[in-house]
Amino acid sequence: MTMPNSVPADGNQAVWWVPALADPENPTVAELTAPSVIDASCYLTAEGWTPETDEQTVTDERLCSTSTYEQPGRLQHSLNVSYVHNPDSPADNELYLALTRLTTGYWVARIGVPYDQAVTAGDIVDVYPAKMGWRRKQPGTANSVLTVTQKPFITGPVVQDAVVVA
Repeated sequence: MTMPNSVPADGNQAVWWVPALADPENPTVAELTAPSVIDASCYLTAEGWTPETDEQTVTDERLCSTSTYEQPGRLQHSLNVSYVHNPDSPADNELYLALTRLTTGYWVARIGVPYDQAVTAGDIVDVYPAKMGWRRKQPGTANSVLTVTQKPFITGPVVQDAVVVA
């Protein structure tokens, strides 16, 4: 048996908030590095990036059979984010200040590549078109930092494994 190599998650993920993409299926290096893009990677908490997919089941019962079969049904992609909040320093609170309720844009995630490696053509990313929900400031607790959780509502097709173009 061949043991495939694995990639550690720590330090090998990046997530950006991108206000605009011309073609979400083919994001460009220029779009992902534009001055309006916020690198959310160091704002997000360790558990603060939680994409999920719920695939519904269509029941397929037949008159001639005593078995119940299944078909894939509708998909629902969802996302929740949790990030640090620094109300005393706008320079350290860029994500919070940008993600007001009903703000639209794209969450773009790259995994399996060192965080500090620049975006290049050929990188594989997932793209989530979103409209931001209400910011929920979490209560502070001992030995913790201030955080905010927020629901990005998915507003269009999620593109998995999009290839970044030049």
